[in-house]
Amino acid sequence: MSPAAPPLLRVEGLTVRYGALTALKDMSWQVSAGEILGIIGPNGAGKSSCFAAVTHAVPRLGDVWLAGERVTDLPTFRLARLGLRRTFQQNAFFGELSILENAMAAILREHSTSLSRSILLPWREAATRQAAERAAAELLTSFGIEAADHAKRPADIAYGTQRLLSVVLAYGAGAQALLIDEPAAGTGGPDMQRLADLLVELRRRRVAVVVIEHHMDLIMAVADRIVVIEQGRKLAEGTPADIQRNEAVLEAYLGRAA
Repeated sequence: MSPAAPPLLRVEGLTVRYGALTALKDMSWQVSAGEILGIIGPNGAGKSSCFAAVTHAVPRLGDVWLAGERVTDLPTFRLARLGLRRTFQQNAFFGELSILENAMAAILREHSTSLSRSILLPWREAATRQAAERAAAELLTSFGIEAADHAKRPADIAYGTQRLLSVVLAYGAGAQALLIDEPAAGTGGPDMQRLADLLVELRRRRVAVVVIEHHMDLIMAVADRIVVIEQGRKLAEGTPADIQRNEAVLEAYLGRAA
């Protein structure tokens, strides 16, 4: 990514209040296409509230810009249609559907036909479904979810693969900006590497990726820049090397004594 690349996603002055509690105060950052921005901070620092604010899932002050357009007032579902999407700390799947069917649901808008066409041209409906199945299978395998798992239900696959699946379903047929909340929670070893590979693949596909993560080894390895949040405010921002040298971060978050 060129340092001069314009931001794909830009947030300015985001503030979130829950009654008397200010969870996020005057938060600003930006991320370009093909860049991974890491967000770190202690539990309760305001990281998830930041994601909720960006996607308009909570009332907030401030502005959000996507691909040069101000999208501050758009509801969450319209932001998702424009390609601004997020994952959550807890997995959320259609439990009675197979992994392949979950993936088909994620790309539904790009592979669907109208009711009248389904009735009058049933052969076209069948062809559309077959195309959707192929596209869903390709989506899963391209992000490291093997074909042997596609017919299984989400609850029947390994937890590490479930975490991958959450990200893949959020990406769907293609996202412009993807906010990923603690994808490595509960994973380790080979699963951590698979997740790192997935994040790098998203960057290769020119997605603007923002990752909240507590696993420092992962975030330091894949992030181009990192924002540190403490008590709802931005404490520091810079490259992983900058953050590792920042005395305020070391004292407040990474545990180094002053």
